[in-house]
Amino acid sequence: MAGQVAAEAVTAGCDLILASGGDGTINETVNGLVGSKVLFGILPAGTANVLANELGFAGRPDHAAKQLLHAIPVRIALGAMDAPGRTRRHFILMAGIGLDARIVYELDLKLKNRLGKLAYWHGGFRQFGRPVPRFHISINGSQYCASFAVITRVRNYGGDFEIARRIKLTDNDFEIVVFQNEQWKDYLRFFGAIMTDRLHDTAGVVVTRATQVEVTAPEDERIYIQIDGEAVGVLPAVISTVPDALTLLMPKRYADR
Repeated sequence: MAGQVAAEAVTAGCDLILASGGDGTINETVNGLVGSKVLFGILPAGTANVLANELGFAGRPDHAAKQLLHAIPVRIALGAMDAPGRTRRHFILMAGIGLDARIVYELDLKLKNRLGKLAYWHGGFRQFGRPVPRFHISINGSQYCASFAVITRVRNYGGDFEIARRIKLTDNDFEIVVFQNEQWKDYLRFFGAIMTDRLHDTAGVVVTRATQVEVTAPEDERIYIQIDGEAVGVLPAVISTVPDALTLLMPKRYADR
């Protein structure tokens, strides 16, 4: 709905669009703006707003509105997911494949409405002890077998911590973090490495950069994909960057990093 409203506003000649909501609403709006020259700003609300955290906007929409008065327009790239039989889907934040996408896919929406972000933690704890399905990801000619991968344009993950540490929205590529574990206990080790900024030196983890990745799954496995916190289907998929795709209003201090 938000994407359609945004696209209609572009056609009508609007030169500024503000979206108020969480990551899902922001994503829908962005998909209606791709390729246009319209200025886009955010007023954070909803369950979570990773983009606001990333850019340094206040969590309250009235405070963020004041910050937007001093924000500057920056042309940025977006991510895009192409999958057989589906319309291309753009994203501003990240694509998650495997573990976190399964959590999103199975999320109890009633619990989310009551508990907010805590519902995602609840969904994560429910995964313990379950089989860890694996998939194949191709990056810059190298092949990896993984159980979880984050293909991201931002450092912030879920509003609580950082997985990627060296990416920013003004870059034209992805930072990609691939987890190659086979046992659940490895996730505890990975989580410790995230909290101490040691992922780059952790066995079983690959951190790299690319503008395109191809992801496939065994025929007998359903491996889920999430984009900006929304479930969008299963593998296979090709995920790539789209340069010069959106004009985003951001604080100058972020743009100058």
